[in-house]
Amino acid sequence: MQKLLFPLGLAVVLHIPAFAQIPQSKPAGQAPAVSISFDEPTGPLTLSAALGLALRANADLTIARREVEATAGAIRQAGIIPNPSIAASIEDTRQATRTTTVQLNQPIELGGKRLARLSLAERSRDIAAIDLIGKESEVRSNVITAYYEVLSAQERHRLAQASVDLAKRATSAASRRVLAGKVSPVEENRARVAQSGVQIELAQAASELNATRRRLAATWGSSTPRFERVDERIDLLPPLPDLTELAKRLQSAPTLMRARSEVDRRQAMTQVERARQIPDITVSLGAKREEQLGRNQVIVGVSVPLPLFDRNQGNLQEALSRADKARDELAATQVRATSELGQAHARLNAALQEAQLLQREILPGAESVYEATTKGFELGKFNFLDVLDAQRTYFQAKSQYLRALTETHRAAAELDRIVGTPWATAPQIRSHQE
Repeated sequence: MQKLLFPLGLAVVLHIPAFAQIPQSKPAGQAPAVSISFDEPTGPLTLSAALGLALRANADLTIARREVEATAGAIRQAGIIPNPSIAASIEDTRQATRTTTVQLNQPIELGGKRLARLSLAERSRDIAAIDLIGKESEVRSNVITAYYEVLSAQERHRLAQASVDLAKRATSAASRRVLAGKVSPVEENRARVAQSGVQIELAQAASELNATRRRLAATWGSSTPRFERVDERIDLLPPLPDLTELAKRLQSAPTLMRARSEVDRRQAMTQVERARQIPDITVSLGAKREEQLGRNQVIVGVSVPLPLFDRNQGNLQEALSRADKARDELAATQVRATSELGQAHARLNAALQEAQLLQREILPGAESVYEATTKGFELGKFNFLDVLDAQRTYFQAKSQYLRALTETHRAAAELDRIVGTPWATAPQIRSHQE
């Protein structure tokens, strides 16, 4: 009997992975170190360099990639067959009349359970891969938006600095005219008050520039921006795409692809639950030693559960309902994505029209009046109130122009995110005269 039991027990022990290899576990509470290294430039930063940094080092993208890696393990586990079990029993404690039984039990899955699990795991992998694509589109849109916000803040800071320089010139001219007895000292006081006001605006512009720089650096995980400035032209704008063409490309957008893959995953889950309705069988093979008779007997058996009460009917009903829910969510996602696409397209169209109107008609006139009034004030032809009014009109038009340009890039980046392809990352329209 020992000659029969030893090989059987040894085979079972070697079959169990825990006996074959014991992995070394890490101490409790110790998380694996994750190190993301990137080389952030210290000089001018281009848009392509910013996109490259974010796509390599963004934390959300790293999380999405980890999820894709995890689904590979789920697929591997789904294809593994059930482990066998070993059972041993002894009847009677007296050696002379003892009966010893050892048997190996192997469950055998029926109804295509293994294939159903594999299909479900593969659909989960597809969703993880689509989520990664969608996250890349989102990060790309965030980087483009943040980049042009920095560019606009740089222009506003430069505009505020020019305003301060003008205010200093105006104060100096007013002082000279007061000393010459041509104007009242009230003019000089007005000039100094105006200078203090534009210096406050300069401080606000510097604070806004610092905040936008930090938001841009945060897209690649940097808390302190190292780049000197962003180096693109804000007046190079993307074209207005055809809405019909965008609607066609929307069908391959990550949001719709994910919704369709979720329907497939729910259907695969339904197949899993349907396969579980078919009971598995267990095949047994073993040996029985009867000491009283002095002989060994081979045991072969089959065990089949009877699905009298639990037929997995509740889980199947839940899976079918969730599959219907996924189809409804697909329809809702289609409507929502189409609406978002139309709104983003309308915003881009309005921003382009506003920027072109400001560039063609408003800015040239305001700038001409501003320069003429400034020179006239220095020559004594205009009072300081005229200078302030012309300066305010020109700078307001310039700020409105910058806001329109920024909104244009923001709307283009939003279209980029919705369709999931970087059609709008390369500006093609120059809306500002050379």
